[in-house]
Amino acid sequence: MARNESADNSGAEETEELRSGRRKAARYVVPVAVIGVTAATIGLVPALADSGDPSLPKITAQQLIEKIAKSDVEQLSGTVKISTDLGLPNLGGLESSLASGVAPSGDGSSADPTSKLTELVSGTHTLRVAADGPDRQKLSLIESAAEYSLIHNGKDVWGYDSKSNEVYHGTAAQDGAEHGNEAPATPKDFADEALKSVDDTTSVTVDGTMRVAGRDAYKLLVKPKQSGTTVGAISIAVDAKTGMPLKFTLTPASGGAAVLDAGFTQVSFAKPAASTFDFTPPKGAKVTEEDKSAEAPEPRSGHDLAQGTQGAEGYEVLGKGWNSIATFDTGQKGGLPSGSAGGDLGDFLGSLGDQVSGKFGKGTVFSTRLVNALITDDGTVYVGAVTKDALVKAADSGQ
Repeated sequence: MARNESADNSGAEETEELRSGRRKAARYVVPVAVIGVTAATIGLVPALADSGDPSLPKITAQQLIEKIAKSDVEQLSGTVKISTDLGLPNLGGLESSLASGVAPSGDGSSADPTSKLTELVSGTHTLRVAADGPDRQKLSLIESAAEYSLIHNGKDVWGYDSKSNEVYHGTAAQDGAEHGNEAPATPKDFADEALKSVDDTTSVTVDGTMRVAGRDAYKLLVKPKQSGTTVGAISIAVDAKTGMPLKFTLTPASGGAAVLDAGFTQVSFAKPAASTFDFTPPKGAKVTEEDKSAEAPEPRSGHDLAQGTQGAEGYEVLGKGWNSIATFDTGQKGGLPSGSAGGDLGDFLGSLGDQVSGKFGKGTVFSTRLVNALITDDGTVYVGAVTKDALVKAADSGQ
């Protein structure tokens, strides 16, 4: 099938239109009750695409972004597959903590979403999601002979781990305030974040059509114009009728399998039954109440990290657009502890990174297929969705 009309947002006027469109998109997020620490690198596996590309009216990239922005879907239910390939080594569960920015905890409830949802940063999982407006959402992680559910119903947030028969109870943000630790869980969540990155360093085009979960969809293609970023391309399948993203795919510049794939395998926009969001702790279950005195920091990664830390105390942003690099001083001179000072842990961490040097001195680069970080021996950190060489160059220019 012929490709739809494209839009290269290199001009100032069209760039501003794209920015306007993605700002609107951010205000139309379909809420999914994932209350807890952001698992910033969660991805969803490809949706089951139907055979044959549907014939749809032509549409420009700007019109498609506006269609996403105007999407007002608040009621849905569906099944999502989750798979993430960050290229992290097998650290016996520690990789989840490193990827999400959450320190592992030896105590607390197994039903606490702060730790439970970080399991999604690696491997393959199945999710069932449901939403009925901003006050009722449910997400269930289906495991072998077990299930973990996270339910938001009014002011209450419940987490339930059937394997351990443990319950977590917290309170949702009220008065329309956004919860600072919501994690992305649907293709729309990821699409909204991606569209925030659209600026004059980005090419946005309409790349044909497809069918996802039995629905006709347009394909929006977002690609960095810059070299040096680890992001290759982002593809978003947008439902032709509702404007809601149904599938999200992020491929790395290095090639190979996608780092993140997002897609519904089944979706319905009918109103879920009210009982879907009901929850009562099972008899004999251990119930843990939310500790409001311990707020976990919201982790960030890649382009979002660089953009989100701009202007924050202690942070500096080098570069522009997809090549943005966040840098900060840890105050820890000497780099990674090693030898007698660092013990086995220091030697182990050092073995995972690549030793580099430059005008800045010496340091260690820790790499994934998407986000890379350089820790210099003087305690400075450089991190972003950029290559190792870009980090070294940034460190050299910072001297």
